[in-house]
Amino acid sequence: MTQHADVVVVGGGQAGLAAGYHLRRQGLDFMILDADPAPGGSWQHMWDSLHLFSPAEHSSLPGRLMPAQAGETYPDAGHVVDYLADYEKRYDLPVQHNTRVNAVRRDGDRLLVEADTGTWRARAVISATGTWSRPFLPTIPGRSTFAGRQLHTVNYRSPADCTDQHVIVVGGGNSGAQIAADLALDSRVEVTWVTQRPPRFLADDIDGRALFDVATARRRALDSGRSDTDGVASLGDIVAVPAVRSARNAGLLAAKPMFTALTEDGVQWADGTRARAATVVWCTGFRPALSHLAPLGLRGRRGHIATHGTRAADEPRLHLLGYGDWTGPASATLIGVGRPARDAVREIAALG
Repeated sequence: MTQHADVVVVGGGQAGLAAGYHLRRQGLDFMILDADPAPGGSWQHMWDSLHLFSPAEHSSLPGRLMPAQAGETYPDAGHVVDYLADYEKRYDLPVQHNTRVNAVRRDGDRLLVEADTGTWRARAVISATGTWSRPFLPTIPGRSTFAGRQLHTVNYRSPADCTDQHVIVVGGGNSGAQIAADLALDSRVEVTWVTQRPPRFLADDIDGRALFDVATARRRALDSGRSDTDGVASLGDIVAVPAVRSARNAGLLAAKPMFTALTEDGVQWADGTRARAATVVWCTGFRPALSHLAPLGLRGRRGHIATHGTRAADEPRLHLLGYGDWTGPASATLIGVGRPARDAVREIAALG
């Protein structure tokens, strides 16, 4: 049996909930379909020591300030999960958990959303699936012959899983720096951190509040035809959260250049130098999880879906939310997703 709604939101993490808040305010009939069995989005799958870049009051979804976490300036992932679960309940958002969307198709003047629990027919769809379910691993010689353990950011949990091991952490972004610091600060683990280029730490007084302001200013400059300021990239790559700062100041975050190959028992650099390792942690990023949109045929030659704001350029009934700056400045962050969510819902309401 096909069910009907004005709008179906695919994904019940922070972006999906922000969309739900604005859909509720517009009085639209909607359903949020979420693959996870419980509230919290990707935050419920993060590593144990992860903390936000910003204080709670600057990490909030629309309509509800995140409460401070006792004893913490920067809340941990568990606190974010609790906040999102409370947000979902507080606004009585219709989230159907444990529901995976497999395809979105055109069906006359509607879009058909096919999930493993049934089919929905909607006037518009908001895709808010994020990137966590699609980790990226680079192609590198020897990766299939390495006899040790290979983890991605999505699989890493804590130093306790790496006791008495030499671990190589790959990646010069925030995840790489934070996981390298997490391991380096544990005396039971030997760590080598490798990056494609020398790591660039932001000034210690810069956190998510400043990054959001910079990203927003860049988007406004581009929208008004002014030159690109490079946004956050002009400041650096790594936010010096307390654990990263401690490891860096202790001399524990001296990165080596990227190795050229994995060997059976470790890695090898371009000059022939080798190092044995039991575990490699790939902190090499993610790609947007958009396979459910494949039937719409919207991807260009490089796999990118062209958008005007959040709206798909070639399908006005589809909006993409929370995937990064290409769907709204800082839209992959808690504080940044509110405005593009509001704009997307306003456009949908105007469809009539």
